[in-house]
Amino acid sequence: MTAYALGMPQVSSNGVHIEYAERGHGDPLLLVMGLGGQLIDWPEGFVDELVAQGFRVIMFDNRDIGLSTEMSGPGMKRTDLVKALLRRPIKSAYVLSDMAADAIGVLDALGIAAAHVVGMSMGGMIAQEITIGWPDRVLSLTSVMSNTGDRRNGLVDPRLALKMQRLGDPDPTSRASVKENSMKTWEWISGSTYDSAEAEQRIERALDRSIRVEGTGRQAAAIFASRDRTAALRLVRKPALVVHGLMDPLVRPSGGEATARAIPGARLLMFPEMGHDLPDTRWKEIAEAIRRTADRVPLPV
Repeated sequence: MTAYALGMPQVSSNGVHIEYAERGHGDPLLLVMGLGGQLIDWPEGFVDELVAQGFRVIMFDNRDIGLSTEMSGPGMKRTDLVKALLRRPIKSAYVLSDMAADAIGVLDALGIAAAHVVGMSMGGMIAQEITIGWPDRVLSLTSVMSNTGDRRNGLVDPRLALKMQRLGDPDPTSRASVKENSMKTWEWISGSTYDSAEAEQRIERALDRSIRVEGTGRQAAAIFASRDRTAALRLVRKPALVVHGLMDPLVRPSGGEATARAIPGARLLMFPEMGHDLPDTRWKEIAEAIRRTADRVPLPV
């Protein structure tokens, strides 16, 4: 049994059902997962570090992934990646602000008036939307390996885009196909600390819980169909931390730099060996940085 087995029943949020789990006691901290990721994809050791920093950590499956509501409608294929990079229109069943509203619904269901919000990759984009759209519900913001949606910074490395286009989408009816596709993707996007055995174990656990290939496609479409958040981020007045890896080929480092420039007073923390992943050698340091960011929240008058 893992720590995530302590998950609670689904909650109704923004017209969908959201599966969630929580650990720890203290200041509420909402973790928002990235594209195609389930709540169990947050490394348990990283969550342990956040709990040790005095946080009540809330994790959840975004819509269309894991055990949350599966949506319908068009999704983005990997072969559409080049089209998206050329800024051609992408059809989407929903956008990132809809997913942000889902997250707010989770806080509502748990009776949490405001929380520290930490998002990774697409989750960082959703965390930004939460902060922009519901500023009173956010105590601090941490955006990890993400971008502002400006279509100039933080784009995928063209070499990776071509490899992903050639790889294509897995057969959703074949566990072996999904696993092989996931293994190749993680190998390509991870930094220098990549461990294939650890990645395989993580992927197997995720596949045991849920396979949502079409959901991942709809989430990808939501990313490219959503707005440029740069101007709105300039109005954010919350303590903010931006974390990025210098080896990230999926959301290149310029995405983190642009995010930090956009948010007044944001701190930028970049790691040379980190790709589009969370290396275990940096868990404690990142958790401590999130704690310091949380401690910048003004005390109530």
